[in-house]
Amino acid sequence: MRRYDAGVRRDVVVDGKRLETAWWPGADARRPPLVLLHEGLGSLELWRDLPARLAERTSCGVLAYSRYGYGRSEPFREKREPDYMHREARVVLPALLAALGIERPILFGHSDGASIALLYAGEPAHHPRGLILEAPHVFVEDVSVRSIAAAREAYPNGLRARLARYHDDVDATFSGWNDIWLDPRFRAWNIEAAADGVRCPVLLIQGEADEYGTTAQLDAIAARVPHSETLMVPGAGHSPHRDAPDTVLERAAAFVARLESRR
Repeated sequence: MRRYDAGVRRDVVVDGKRLETAWWPGADARRPPLVLLHEGLGSLELWRDLPARLAERTSCGVLAYSRYGYGRSEPFREKREPDYMHREARVVLPALLAALGIERPILFGHSDGASIALLYAGEPAHHPRGLILEAPHVFVEDVSVRSIAAAREAYPNGLRARLARYHDDVDATFSGWNDIWLDPRFRAWNIEAAADGVRCPVLLIQGEADEYGTTAQLDAIAARVPHSETLMVPGAGHSPHRDAPDTVLERAAAFVARLESRR
């Protein structure tokens, strides 16, 4: 496995759960920190070299962490409910930021992490400087359900082995994500209204070949957030930051620079 800059590691207990975190210092301490929120099967390590490259390119400090049940954080011990992303946005993320002394960050979320970032920013008490939302979900599409069902079929045939390198309890991690997305109750999940409360600039990113969602997700957010911009990444799938890292890095850095120019 390729080695990346691991950042400064620290475990933090939030909401009664131990979470792994890593911090990459930026060259300019006056700039707002970037906080990375990973996808539904992601982790701190699965960001690979993006945190270090963002810190270098933007001069901002960068925080990444593995949510409960992921990576080297405390493994899942119970089943998820359909409101799990709401809890992450309203309870866990605010408590983590407070524990680390982070105020008004720029949130960079991918997939589930993007949905959590949107929910966080939609709360009246929260005032992030900006949002970078990569492959966000605000409602459940048929294409998402089909791809998640296909992942269940692929899990014992290679996917489990690949994920096991990044998660301490890979079976709990996978089932925690896969089971709730395929739960019939989750088909009614919809967070479009959260976008009405967003008051900061938003950069929306999606791969043109995203297998887990369509541009209808981005359109729904943009319709409610007039101060948003969109980057469609040709040839990229659900993870443009891995499929086209230079494209995503440059656009994200330009977005951060514009936020700084508005201070």
